[in-house]
Amino acid sequence: MATEFADSAAATAPPPTLRQTISRNFFDTIVSALRTFGRAVDVANQSVTGACTDLVRGQFQWREALLQAWRLVTVTAIPAVLIAIPFGVIVSVQIGNLIHTLGADSLVGAAGGLGVIKQGAPMATGFLLGGAGAAAIAADLGARTIREEIDALNTMGINPIHRLVIPRMAAMLLVAPLLNILIIFVGVLAGYAVAITGQGVTPGSYWATFGSFTQVADIWMSLLKAVIFGFLVVVIACQRGLEAKGGPRGVADGVNAAVVLSVVAIVVVNLVLTQVTAMFLPVRLA
Repeated sequence: MATEFADSAAATAPPPTLRQTISRNFFDTIVSALRTFGRAVDVANQSVTGACTDLVRGQFQWREALLQAWRLVTVTAIPAVLIAIPFGVIVSVQIGNLIHTLGADSLVGAAGGLGVIKQGAPMATGFLLGGAGAAAIAADLGARTIREEIDALNTMGINPIHRLVIPRMAAMLLVAPLLNILIIFVGVLAGYAVAITGQGVTPGSYWATFGSFTQVADIWMSLLKAVIFGFLVVVIACQRGLEAKGGPRGVADGVNAAVVLSVVAIVVVNLVLTQVTAMFLPVRLA
């Protein structure tokens, strides 16, 4: 009787207004995002503590980590070169034209080099790892999840974090700074070639100003950014892959979510790191 009364009351209740619907959807989205963020933090915490534990116990899977690192290199090395060349050229041309207007052509090397080192290289590294790297990791783990391999590992008492996530995290943290160095090298050389051939800058003045303004701390900060971006990418990709469901469509959705979330996270974190760097490591003449 009570059930019938409740059903009749629900049937006669007025439909929700547009404002109520939007508010409920917005609230549900915020709650879902916070829960997803919490699960990602949990994956990151388990991965870091598990890696330290495996190293202390001598159970770290070096072979699997190196294999995953090689796979990341094969999907990101050539695109890194192809991105670094036009990026170095664009930075050199745009900044060179501005500096030429101000009559300070000798500063092209400093401006172009700092642009590549402090912003271009870590951002390009993060986007490559967040694109090709995140897609590969999320697709691999997502396929394992829908094939119930993850459930099988749990049934056998094998922690998927130790078996699958930690080696990929180590591989990403190894490849990220190497990829960053490659992009810096190619980007600076591309900017140098454009400066001396198309903008009339002498090689001596280019490298002199580059060495005067570029500090070792700038390179270390660029490498640190790349490592942080790689850590964010691998945590997001692993979390989305391990939570894939719904068959092949679920794997595709997980891959798309991993790529999008990685790019957004990289942009937001880079903004914060740039502000902190500007406060504590301002550009100055060495």
